[in-house]
Amino acid sequence: MKVFCGVDWAEDHHDVVLVDDTGTLLARCRIGDDAEGLQHLLQVLADQGDDPDHLIPVAIETSRGLLVACLRATGRLVFPINPLAAARYRDRYSVARKKSDHGDAMVLANILRTDLAAHRPLPADSELGQAIAVLARAQQDAVWDRTQAGNKLRSHLRGYFPGLLSAVSHMREGLCTATARTVLAAAPTPADAARLTRTQLKSLLKKAGRRRDVDSAAEALREAFRREQMHQPPLVEEAMGRQALALLRQLEAACISCDELAEAVETSFRQHPDAAIITSFPGLGTLTGARILAEMGDDRTRFASAASLKAYAGSAPVTRASGKTRAVLARKVKNQRLAAVGYVWAFSALTKSPGARAHYDRRRATGERHTAAQRNLFNRMLGCLHHCLSHQLPFDEATAFANSPQTTQMPTAA
Repeated sequence: MKVFCGVDWAEDHHDVVLVDDTGTLLARCRIGDDAEGLQHLLQVLADQGDDPDHLIPVAIETSRGLLVACLRATGRLVFPINPLAAARYRDRYSVARKKSDHGDAMVLANILRTDLAAHRPLPADSELGQAIAVLARAQQDAVWDRTQAGNKLRSHLRGYFPGLLSAVSHMREGLCTATARTVLAAAPTPADAARLTRTQLKSLLKKAGRRRDVDSAAEALREAFRREQMHQPPLVEEAMGRQALALLRQLEAACISCDELAEAVETSFRQHPDAAIITSFPGLGTLTGARILAEMGDDRTRFASAASLKAYAGSAPVTRASGKTRAVLARKVKNQRLAAVGYVWAFSALTKSPGARAHYDRRRATGERHTAAQRNLFNRMLGCLHHCLSHQLPFDEATAFANSPQTTQMPTAA
């Protein structure tokens, strides 16, 4: 007799239901979100025939958390069911739209009973692969937080201190650079900045880590701060300066988090056996490669073919056909993180690979927009990555673009 388990997840407790292959309720209980609750769940599973040779699969509406991690550690299949999909299944069993925790757990168990083959279990990634996923996602979130904090500070400075924005506009990272943050912390208002001497500016630049052209950089800042500009009333300007310091502290924390997490990601990623293969691809560095690995995982059975990986990343188009109507559209349901790093990868590959550039130019010549051609290139490179990881081979330009006319010289710009 086959047994299936459904767990309705909540913050402090979970409802558990077990059914057999005929849909008969075998057991139900409510467990706490603690070690005692986990032991209770394992005991309930054992009472229904759970053993190392016949582990009962579990369906739950989340893929994260301690309960999921502990269930995965037992070696059983854990199926994360999308809450939207579970809501659709709920209508199969009742048209009254009633809802309860026990009923939701019953629905999850019946999803496995009727459609187990239509759902994917959590991949069996290695411990190192899971650690890289945590760090890479945290670093990506920190980058987004830094961008948001920088935009808030830039918008605020535009209202009373545009001179600082013009002074750091030539810097690659603008307000996120250590120079801009250090100077703003010392002089949060135009009046304070105009009073800074050359010696003070040199000291601030050295404090920010500047080692070359300190004198010229200090002189450029001094001229920018003393240039005539519009001002807010003195008291308003001082108040806005205090607000700028508060926003600066948020930006400072985000920048520090980005740097520390990036270092941790690079250290962990270099230890992974797939790192050499991933970074052999043009356009993929340590950070972008770690993000690719974090979303793909290192479980080789997760994606049976390159097509499934492309659909997961959203690079493959989706076809909608009904009668005589047929439309090929960009895929909206996808792994957003993998899609985001895919555009960065494809854009960087244009200047690193003659074959990638030729592929992009050929798509553009057919009338495709930049975004579509870039997505198609990402689709091509993703298929090559799946092949290389499956066969443990490094990237080879001649093999990847064997049938594409390649440029004779490396392009200098995207």
